[in-house]
Amino acid sequence: MSRGSTVLQLPSGSISIVAKLHPTVMFNICDSYIRRNDQAERVIGTLLGSVSADGAVDIRNSYAVPHNESSEQVAVDIEYHRTMFELHQRVNPKEVIIGWYSTSAGVSGSDALIQDFYAREATNPVHLTVDTTFQDDEPSIKAYVSTTLLLGERQLAAQFHEIPLDLRMVEAERTGFDVLKKTMVDKLPNDLEAMESSLSRLHNMIDTVFRYVDDVVEGRALPDNTIGRYLADTVASIPKIAPDAFDKLFNDSVQDLLLVIYLANLTRMQLSLAEKLNTAAQIV
Repeated sequence: MSRGSTVLQLPSGSISIVAKLHPTVMFNICDSYIRRNDQAERVIGTLLGSVSADGAVDIRNSYAVPHNESSEQVAVDIEYHRTMFELHQRVNPKEVIIGWYSTSAGVSGSDALIQDFYAREATNPVHLTVDTTFQDDEPSIKAYVSTTLLLGERQLAAQFHEIPLDLRMVEAERTGFDVLKKTMVDKLPNDLEAMESSLSRLHNMIDTVFRYVDDVVEGRALPDNTIGRYLADTVASIPKIAPDAFDKLFNDSVQDLLLVIYLANLTRMQLSLAEKLNTAAQIV
């Protein structure tokens, strides 16, 4: 190599970062997108959470940040961002800035400028992209981290690398997430419809497991030790209980749920009746 030449330094090594996304963050992002200004094509915001010792990023909260962008520049409302972060710190001081999000299908040209701003707010910030169009009723959610391309000592650009994203939710959150994916619904499912959907999903998963086990036993599929251990742990976690006792326990739980629904409807009816009587008394 000749003396005085400049070396282009490329990032080396693998990126061992995993992001864990809580479903409430998804709901916050979609809500901020719906409430955006008519002129705004997308929404950006700050991600809050924590980083564990093994490098896993836990995304637990978020808030939108006003911004203006064009093909050449991006303007972020820094004062609003820092004010919101101070308010969140008063409620939950353990949540820190871990990155930012945007409602887009992927990384755009101006994301490097916003990533550079958040790199001053957090170490190795995570960039979360959410495609709010939900094409084919399927969400497109991706997480990225960036590395810097250097030419000698001069910074050229930021290179984004996609990292694994883990989206876990309980059944109640999954029901709401399924409704959110449809973008347009006639009505929200009630408790019984949500339970029916959860039981149907559980039945399909059990059928899938049965077919896999049958294929392995019959020699139509190769066994996987990881799947076998997972199934063994799952079966071992189920308490041993007689079928009659299980049916009684399940029916009692359903009756308790129906009783709660009945009392909630009764309370709602009484409040509505009291409001109408109060209004009529004021008119008289």
